[in-house]
Amino acid sequence: MKKERVINTQKAVIAALFFGATTFGFAQDTNPVQENAPASEQVQVAQQNPVIEALKKQIEANPNDTEAIVKLATVYQDEKDWTNALATWQKMSTLLPDWAPSYYSQAYVYQNMKDEANAKVAYEKYIAAVKPEEVEASKKNLAYAHFFVAYKLAETNKEQAKQHIAKSLEYDATNEEAIKLNTFLNQ
Repeated sequence: MKKERVINTQKAVIAALFFGATTFGFAQDTNPVQENAPASEQVQVAQQNPVIEALKKQIEANPNDTEAIVKLATVYQDEKDWTNALATWQKMSTLLPDWAPSYYSQAYVYQNMKDEANAKVAYEKYIAAVKPEEVEASKKNLAYAHFFVAYKLAETNKEQAKQHIAKSLEYDATNEEAIKLNTFLNQ
């Protein structure tokens, strides 16, 4: 079982790297697309997408196929089917609770669903789940996650917000929005 889990983790990481442009770094856009289709249209599109149907069958045959789960969640995101994307990312974090990218992806989905409270929680889980050996490769996403958490804490817990914005700037000292928030917090 442990060997299978390691293989599944490796597959998930490879899939995530393959889908990197879609899965990682995407929440850097603080102005997500506004034109969300109604849920009924999203479901209809998802049902018509042969890639989604094939991936669902693949997962049905092997519920622990983390590579297929990552691909499915990514396709749902591409289709802007936020409800199914979220459920799929949550399944991924259940299978691999220590795999940080699934929490970052959940936060991205929550942001697109306009659920900033849950986005903040998911970014906090992401920050906590990044392993020391993954920090260097995750700096861009860590910078954004810390920025978002600091932004959400700015009005309620200024001291914690300062800690998060300092970490954000540690990972990306050039982010103009983080610099502005840092200035605001330190007035």
